[in-house]
Order: sequence, then structure tokens, then C-alpha cells
Amino acid sequence: DVFIGPFCIVEGTVEIKARTVLKSHVVVRGDTVIGEDNEIYQFASIGEVNQDLKYNGEATKTIIGNGNRIANNATLAGHVELDDFVIVGGMSAIHQFVIVGAHVMLGGGSMVSQDVPPYVMAQGNHARPFGVNLEGLKRRGFDKPTMHAIRNVYKMIYRSGKTLEEVLPEIEQIAETDSAISFFVEFFKRSTRGIIR
Repeated sequence: DVFIGPFCIVEGTVEIKARTVLKSHVVVRGDTVIGEDNEIYQFASIGEVNQDLKYNGEATKTIIGNGNRIANNATLAGHVELDDFVIVGGMSAIHQFVIVGAHVMLGGGSMVSQDVPPYVMAQGNHARPFGVNLEGLKRRGFDKPTMHAIRNVYKMIYRSGKTLEEVLPEIEQIAETDSAISFFVEFFKRSTRGIIR
């Protein structure tokens, strides 16, 4: 059920899962896994050689989860991970080794060089957080108490004046009873580049 449109190039060790659509003129290379139900628009380039000057040809891997939308002229360097239900705006670039959490919305023209926590809206060069993707969460059926809890965790991370290390124990405690908050905890365990600020 995968659709690969005209003038797309898919080469290397690429795995594209069910119901994913490559519109046209999309390039997917290298060691890349694209999950289910993704839409990738014209002129997106995924899994290409790193643009980092320190890159010496070592193996890289790009992983894209399920239900993502990647707009035109987006570039994802190697070792990028997009979790489920991410929207990447056009003319955006994501640096190697960056992790973008579930339900994130990256505005057009974003240059992302650090990890983006789940549920966050971000934009800019370098990308900065500017709130929770509440509209996307509503569309995916999140209830008001869950969205309220997510917003509170966002405030703890970005508005409390505390470091991530200081607020993480409290987030972990909330995650014990709220599965939506566990996405934050799982994300921070994988994050190696620091988060956008």
C-alpha cells in the first residue's frame, strides 16, 4: 500500500512501511526506515549524506515514525529520529542525531540542531519552542485533562526557571499515572543533544 510518485529516488537500505506516500521528486537514501501512514511532499530529501563538516563517511541511520507529514524542501540529515505524528514545515532542516518527539509541529523554515520534546511547537533558526501543539492533539482525540497535564509539563520544562535535571523527577512522578506524560520521560532517556530552548 505504499505510493511512490513520479521522479522519486529511493536507494540504499530503505524500508518504507504501509500506506506511506511519497508525492513526487522525493529523495530517500541511505539506511532509512519510514513508518506507516506518512505523507512526504515534493522535494524532500531524507537520509542524505551529512552536511556537518566533521562527517567522515561513517554509517548513519534515519528513522521516521508513523503518521508524519514532511513538507516540501525539508532536509533530514543522518541519524535523525522522527517519532509518531510529527509535522515538518517546508524549507526546514534537521541536524544529524536530532530526535523529534511525538506530536511535534515544526514551523516552516525551521533549523533544528537540538532535540525537540514531545507535543511542542517550534520554529526558527535555530528552532525555539513556542507552546504546545494543542490543535494537533485535539485532532488526534486527546481529552482536556490530558492536554492540561501536557501543558503543565511544558511549563515545568520551559517556564519554571529550573534545569531539566531539576524538573525531571517531578515529570517522572506524573508519568506514573499519566501515559501521555510518559512520552516525555521516554524521550529524555533517548535525548543526547540537549533540547531546544
